[in-house]
Amino acid sequence: MKIALLGFGNMGKEIDRQISQSGAHQVVSKSLQQINGQSDVVIDFTSAEVVLSNIRKVAALGKNMVVGTTGWYEHLDEVKRIVKRNNIGLIYAQNFSIGANIFFKVVALAATLMSRFEDYDVYGFEVHHKGKLDSPSGTALRIAREILDKFPAKKRIQTERTNGRISTDQLHFASIRAGRNPGFHQVVFDSLADSITLSHTAHNRSGFAQGTILAAEFIKGKKGLYNFDAVFK
Repeated sequence: MKIALLGFGNMGKEIDRQISQSGAHQVVSKSLQQINGQSDVVIDFTSAEVVLSNIRKVAALGKNMVVGTTGWYEHLDEVKRIVKRNNIGLIYAQNFSIGANIFFKVVALAATLMSRFEDYDVYGFEVHHKGKLDSPSGTALRIAREILDKFPAKKRIQTERTNGRISTDQLHFASIRAGRNPGFHQVVFDSLADSITLSHTAHNRSGFAQGTILAAEFIKGKKGLYNFDAVFK
């Protein structure tokens, strides 16, 4: 498979490294201007400010896409229209790490179980390196949605600083940006008697790159809009 990379930061470089080492695929371009007819799939790890423009341009070229950039999901309906109009395939995810996607399911199951016992409250927090562009992370928002879907006492997410008591129907999910951490997410179910803590720690970016390449293999030749959940199904 011939792959074009948009965004050659830390993630782009790790994807390029893994593809070069495996020899199973080939990176044929590393910028939007260089995308040519040979590309089977375009992988985007740029920024929320330019990703929608990138999707429009790549779709107009008739190329399938993997979008790992986060922070654009308010435009999801527009992206659906772009995908349909240009008859391409596009797969996106808040996190392409296979372990993180398993973690989503673990959190959902735990929230379902814990919601039956009113003594338990739930909260979360995440830590990323100081260069990360979005806060909270797309992964944190996905975890929060899993909790809101399964824990009826929580109706809305609070990611900003609180000045005073938090409402009992708010799910507080805090963010820290510092150092070099590639990604840490934790969920805590807390009661007077005890606490249950679930966490996912990314040791490096290799897991994200592995999942992204898996997504590219999945979307090649397909039409329509997919979430990474489709790969697991």
